[in-house]
Amino acid sequence: MLIPIRQNELNKLIPSVATSNQFAAALGNPRKILQRIIISSIGGVVTLLISQSQVTSQFYSMWLILGVVFLLYLLWGPILEASRSNAKMKKYAFSAIFEGSIIEIYSQERVEDSQEQANKMGQLELIENRRRWLIIEIGDEDGYLSKIEFPLESKHQSISKGTLVRGLVFSNNRDFSKILNISDAWLPGKRLWVGQYPFLLRPAFEELCYLRINN
Repeated sequence: MLIPIRQNELNKLIPSVATSNQFAAALGNPRKILQRIIISSIGGVVTLLISQSQVTSQFYSMWLILGVVFLLYLLWGPILEASRSNAKMKKYAFSAIFEGSIIEIYSQERVEDSQEQANKMGQLELIENRRRWLIIEIGDEDGYLSKIEFPLESKHQSISKGTLVRGLVFSNNRDFSKILNISDAWLPGKRLWVGQYPFLLRPAFEELCYLRINN
């Protein structure tokens, strides 16, 4: 079942500015966080040092501001990334609440990142960081709709075929004949949210579902 929603309703569900949950998701894994710290530290220190040599120059203020921007990269970087992800979902012409069920569920082991590391013999070996992902395929009375993929955690063990699923789908066709994207999803019977990234403001979505589906 698909229930089209208006643009003002979508704006209440997906904010323009990143929420705390979206910031945490965009912050990334420890390796990505370390990369941000390195960029922030090196960029900040270098530009601040340059600014000190430009005290009497007309460009002093510019270098000083640039140094502060670099130092705050660890904060504004994830906020910008999350906000861009939100904006991408809001660019589609039409959006709708979907209510369906899980028609297929399976898991896959995926390589999240890799790096070369020297072994005891001094030879370089490729070390892969693997993680198991869960894939749920969703459908309704009209058949297959889409799929959602996310890292598998212990709380997901209760998910099974037939589980009720609600979320948002996006299309550029008014009849939603071609689904172009899908949000994270709510499993009301399990009191569980699933998805790789928390697009939706969850209390707002649950309330909208109550108003548009249950009434």
